[in-house]
Amino acid sequence: MNRISAIALLSAALLAGCNQSPADGMGPAQKAGKVVDEAGARVQTAVQDQVVKADAAAERAREKAKEAAAQARDNLDRATAKVGEKVEQAGEKMQEAAR
Repeated sequence: MNRISAIALLSAALLAGCNQSPADGMGPAQKAGKVVDEAGARVQTAVQDQVVKADAAAERAREKAKEAAAQARDNLDRATAKVGEKVEQAGEKMQEAAR
C-alpha cells in the first residue's frame, strides 16, 4: 500500500504541475516555450540590427574607396602631366644645346 500511495502522490504532484494557471492560461511547458520563443526573437532582432549596421559600414567603405581611387587617379594624372612638362623642357634644352 505504501508504494501505491507514493505513486498516487507523485501522480497528483505531476498533474498539478501540468495544470494551467488561472492567471495566464498557460502551463509550465507553454511558459517555457514562450520564453524560448521570445529569446529567439530578441536574438534575431539583435542579429538583424548588426547586419544592417555592417551593411551601412560596408557601403561607407565602398564610397570611401571610390573617392580614394578617384583622388589617386587625379594625383596620377597631375604627376604624369608634370613629368610630361619636364620631359618637354628637357627636350627643348637638348635642342637648344644642339644648335
